[in-house]
Amino acid sequence: RCLLKMVKGNIIVPEEILNFCCNGLQGSASPPRAQEPGEREEALGAMASPLPARNPTEVQMSQLVLPCHTNHRNELSTGQLLKWIDTAACLSAERHAGCPCVTASMDDIYFEHTISVGQVVNIKAKVNRAFNSSMEVGIQVSYEDLCSGKHCSICKAYATFVAQGPSGSKVRLKPLAPQTEEEKIEYSIAAERRRMRLVHKDTLKDLLTRSPPDTELETRDGSGAVPAAKTRVESVELVLPPHANHQGNTFGGQIMAWMENVATIAASRLCHAHPTLRAIEMFHFRGPSQVGDRLVLKAIVNNAFKNSMEVGVSAEAYGQEMSASPRHINSAFMTFEVLDQEGRPRVLPMVAPEPGDGERRYREASARKKIRLDRKYVVSCKQTEVPLSVPWDQSNKVYLSYNNVSALKMLVAKANWALAREKEKVRMYTLEEDKFLSFRIEMSVCITASQAFFLLSNLSRRHEWDSHYMSAELVQKVDDDDMIYHVVSRMHREESKLQDFVILASRRKPCSKGDPYVVAFRSVTLPTHPPSAEYTRGETLCSGFCIWPESGEMSKVAYYNQAMPGYLNYVTTNVAGLSSDICATFEACEKFLLKNKEDLISRLQD
Repeated sequence: RCLLKMVKGNIIVPEEILNFCCNGLQGSASPPRAQEPGEREEALGAMASPLPARNPTEVQMSQLVLPCHTNHRNELSTGQLLKWIDTAACLSAERHAGCPCVTASMDDIYFEHTISVGQVVNIKAKVNRAFNSSMEVGIQVSYEDLCSGKHCSICKAYATFVAQGPSGSKVRLKPLAPQTEEEKIEYSIAAERRRMRLVHKDTLKDLLTRSPPDTELETRDGSGAVPAAKTRVESVELVLPPHANHQGNTFGGQIMAWMENVATIAASRLCHAHPTLRAIEMFHFRGPSQVGDRLVLKAIVNNAFKNSMEVGVSAEAYGQEMSASPRHINSAFMTFEVLDQEGRPRVLPMVAPEPGDGERRYREASARKKIRLDRKYVVSCKQTEVPLSVPWDQSNKVYLSYNNVSALKMLVAKANWALAREKEKVRMYTLEEDKFLSFRIEMSVCITASQAFFLLSNLSRRHEWDSHYMSAELVQKVDDDDMIYHVVSRMHREESKLQDFVILASRRKPCSKGDPYVVAFRSVTLPTHPPSAEYTRGETLCSGFCIWPESGEMSKVAYYNQAMPGYLNYVTTNVAGLSSDICATFEACEKFLLKNKEDLISRLQD
């Protein structure tokens, strides 16, 4: 009918012929007859959809990965994926705003898998919450293998968009009413995420202020360090109409793709290999760029950790006269890894920062690593919704003891531990999975495994080497292998109020050759020791020691801890190299073992 009406604008077409042609296109050459009331109700019933109401802001995009979208490994380019993510999120934002929107920022993104040629990328975006003139859009990305039917999650992202009026002025947005349980949760948490974005700079500044300026950030041999200047990249791009939206502003996704390109080149210059992008620090767009602008993109490796490196990248816009002062468009920080043939991260060379700003960026990279870990595992707070401490009772002592030891053994058996720091004989590993950040710290000590086991399983003596422990009172001796302690500790020396724990300590000797000695800890609840106003009650989910015999009198002593929310800040500060407190505590543990070894031998001989 639309086509015929267009023709009718130039040629006289009687309305009768117009109706006749349209009915013919619908498969009927006769004029339509009026429906009976019963037939109309039956037709409406047949058209009714049984599916639940869909979020009006939801946008779904499916893209088939073609060779033109991929890199040298026939995997989807991260820059291309960022463009698709930004497009889907912008369409969702404009559905809610009813007017053009521009990208203001993109939160941290962690890429879990790569996508190959022939697979389908499925992107779902919807507005989580609308504030005054900005809104948060949640994006879920997954891939689909058309041959096997397999679906797998790629990443989850949060983007902030700002609605703009005809003259570029901000538009006040209508509030969003969440309907489902999931939407209500996202709506509630969106306010907290917004708060984190607003204080992001202050968090970094405060972290650097509290860190000693002479903190040793890396303890590896620096003789073969690569000068950071050798990784520097500069590239220029001309913004053309295909790179811009309907307002003439450059697509945020296009800028992110260009930034990812130069960052990859900088990372390659450090490792002389093809790196894999694992995470992107928050993108923050400071201003728009338009068609005709020249974008100058700069990148440099800020710091290289054991198995990853941070690349800083910026985008500046110039007009036709390059001599004019630039407009800062965006800055971002990207984390890369280099994988070996088996898909495991390779050890990277160290970076020698440039004096001045280079040293500042070097230290800031360590601080950002800590912040990234904090952000990534802030979902661990979900554990606090229910008490982790299980009430202790004689009827469940066997189950709790089994659960305590088996939980530690399962943590020990994980295969994805990554070396994070080395300081002399002490090695610190991290395990990032699902909603938890766990750490392991180990060293070899000149003591037999049985001696170390005897000394470390007695929590009453832990204050002799762990400065955080004020006291550990034995409350109940369940049997020879299980004991309950009331522990008083101070995590931070400047804290005025102490923290207390009620801990079940379960120990196990090896069942067969190759098994370690195990000392496992977890929180329990005792009616004789309820929480009091004198202390802040803390909880531990899974922690403990494993001790393996080595050659002669040498033993490998390892401590494991699945970090709780209250303990997370302390752990990530040490993982990022901004503190050596954990390493110092473990060195004190070694001295305690060596000092008491001779006394223990004499006592056993007597």
